Amino acid sequence: MITALVFCFVIGYSLIVFEHPLRLDKSVPALLMGSLCWALISLGHLDVITHDHAIGEIEPVLLHHIGKIAEILLFLIGAMTIVELIDLHRGFSVITDRINTTKKSSMLWIILILAFFMSAVLDNLASTIVLVSLLRKLVPQREERLWFVSMAVIGANAGGAWSPIGDVTTTMLWIGKKVSSLGLIEHIVIPSLVCIIIPGIIAMFLPAFKGNISPKSIEVKHEGDKPLRTSKLILFAGLGGLIFVPIFKSITHLPPYIGIMFSLGIVWLISEYIHPGEDFSREEKEVLSARHALSRIEMSSIIFFLGILAAVAALESAAVMGHGGHMIGLLNYAAERLDATIPHIDLVVIVLGVFSAIIDNVPLVAASMGMYSFPMDDRLWHFIAYSAGTGGSMLIIGSAAGVAAMGMERIDFIWYLKNISWIAALGFLGGAGAFILLSMIF
Repeated sequence: MITALVFCFVIGYSLIVFEHPLRLDKSVPALLMGSLCWALISLGHLDVITHDHAIGEIEPVLLHHIGKIAEILLFLIGAMTIVELIDLHRGFSVITDRINTTKKSSMLWIILILAFFMSAVLDNLASTIVLVSLLRKLVPQREERLWFVSMAVIGANAGGAWSPIGDVTTTMLWIGKKVSSLGLIEHIVIPSLVCIIIPGIIAMFLPAFKGNISPKSIEVKHEGDKPLRTSKLILFAGLGGLIFVPIFKSITHLPPYIGIMFSLGIVWLISEYIHPGEDFSREEKEVLSARHALSRIEMSSIIFFLGILAAVAALESAAVMGHGGHMIGLLNYAAERLDATIPHIDLVVIVLGVFSAIIDNVPLVAASMGMYSFPMDDRLWHFIAYSAGTGGSMLIIGSAAGVAAMGMERIDFIWYLKNISWIAALGFLGGAGAFILLSMIF
């Protein structure tokens, strides 16, 4: 039955990887895989490992995992709603309207820096969507714009890696008490900076980033693009609410989803009692409401995370005989085999980063959390956060930011592979080298 469990996961995962050729939403195989994996454990009467590494009953173990998954999903729903509220009130235009350069090299660094810091506060997916919308106004030629959008993906993934709310994987590690917010920032921010500086320097020597953008690319702003009277207030309230979540956790010692509930409540309250303009009707105000923001969040992504995390939890819980003669979880057994095969754990993590470009980094990080039992803020967890967060930049399908950019700009997989992958790979390896060097020094 263990073989059937692994086979079910492999088949489901393959369907997720090839969602674009199959034209099948990845939420479908994720849900089927998550439910079938637990069904196989139940029908096969397999032993399951509890969170304290003892053999237990299946229902309490399943309830424990669903509770942990729910923490992540509730946090994501709250954070995504705040971002949508900011976007509805055109809050991001407060930042983007200040960009008026026509020099390609200057635009390159502006986009990289914006992506790096915006993704740390929002997340890599939201910041990429904002920057693609910005670049459509600033760079009308699609052939030119693809280069800037691709660099925005690299910057967004690097920025999300050093923030507990910047990427789903770092959020998982943070909520799972594998990393602290300060520990993550302290150990990852410099490697992440190296990860964008190297591609930025390389890009400056490429023909695509030399010369000026045509003056026609600075378009006249339409009425619908102008900031509202509420734009600044909602922007600062929303960003402040997201930044406050780690502070709330450190003060109260409560899980992050409680903090995001509080922040969402405050931003929602503000949005209910402010007026976007002098002559706004009730219908127009409804479009800017939190209820409308909730209808815009990507529930299919939430459902995908539910399915994939449930499947990984099944692999983590299924008990097999370990090398020491005692029962351990299937993922712990895989970790033992990896440690025996690959001589150094840093190489294991780098390989994980490379794999995150090929397959989704969420299950990879979920699997690593089940494979290892190192204490909070161990260097392994920090390195995993960096590798899984930035390794996805090496392929356009390797991250949520890349998939969003691919969909919005119809970026060809082969074009990205030929032109951008090698730049992203050098940045990833440079940042990994910086992390290893810094950990040896300090």
